[in-house]
Amino acid sequence: MHQPPGNIDLLLRTREWEAKEIILCYERPLRYVSRYEDVARIHLGFSGILLEQLCSPHIIESFSAILDLKRVMQEYPAARGIEFLGMGYYHPLFPLIPMEDWKPQIERWKQRAKALGLSAQGFWPPEMGFCMEMIPVLKDTGFKYVVVDSVHVKPKSGSMRREDIMYKPHIAEYNSAEIVIIPRDRDISNAQESGLDPGWFEQEVMHKTERCEGNCLLTTWSDGENGGWFRQMHEPSGFWGHFFAPYMEEVRRGDYPITPIKISEFVEENPPSTYVEVRTGAWNVANTSGYDFSQWEGTEKQRAAIEELWATSREYHRLGRRIPEVEEHILRAETSCNLFWGDAWVHRIYEDTKAAKELMRSVQSDN
Repeated sequence: MHQPPGNIDLLLRTREWEAKEIILCYERPLRYVSRYEDVARIHLGFSGILLEQLCSPHIIESFSAILDLKRVMQEYPAARGIEFLGMGYYHPLFPLIPMEDWKPQIERWKQRAKALGLSAQGFWPPEMGFCMEMIPVLKDTGFKYVVVDSVHVKPKSGSMRREDIMYKPHIAEYNSAEIVIIPRDRDISNAQESGLDPGWFEQEVMHKTERCEGNCLLTTWSDGENGGWFRQMHEPSGFWGHFFAPYMEEVRRGDYPITPIKISEFVEENPPSTYVEVRTGAWNVANTSGYDFSQWEGTEKQRAAIEELWATSREYHRLGRRIPEVEEHILRAETSCNLFWGDAWVHRIYEDTKAAKELMRSVQSDN
């Protein structure tokens, strides 16, 4: 769940119908999980900048006719069927931003989440952009597991059946820091975002895991507010009404071979012992595979904007002291959307880096 800075307000002013479709996506998980509190177990990740927008008095008031957004945000922490995952505040693609900014992005998210009563044991790297170098920072900021795309997970030594790679938690280590790796099933995640039903889901899961020994953990992850399937205003035709509610009814009757479970609970009950390495990469998005970052750095303008971002960040960190106003602009410039939407959005990076450099010059001249 993510919206770039100011995007909800922008949609309210330019495409109000779309803003309403999107805002309802942030209420449905709470409502449906509460309806099936005895069996429902889902995982949600909200970017910090989205949480900031959802708590804005202006945004709350703007949608008051269709949704009590303030109540929704107050009730999320108590929803026992939901496990929240941490994120970078501005939804940055971590391998493409300076390492010095990793921890500020995460800590800022944790501060916003704590103020709302949310906590997270797991981490979802935006765009599933992950590299092994992130492990020490994730460990240092208190996370126990991280979700990555299964196509990047490889045994550290020897061989392992593909089923055991995809449907078991593992351990990855970097510079003596370890974290639990949770592979995401790419195929079923694609269906989760575009359309599925409980019957197909059952057959697909049982087929995929039939050779997996012991307890299997099949993990899906997709955007939760993009595409007509999640935004469907006629709920019986969308994800929550067509798939999730019937799925929970099946589970509640006790004749369904799949048991929803929180990742943290599965890991506690089935502690991993196998070590893996995770190839640097992202998830499949648009027409790209995620084996590289071409969606975000595939054009000359995108690459130039990334260089500008790195240069500004280096200049800031060379100052040797924290300046919140400068840091704000740099972290905001790292919003993945600025790169995802190609050349059309890269100008937003320059707007923030320009403001950051002007502030740094002002501070230096004052000294």
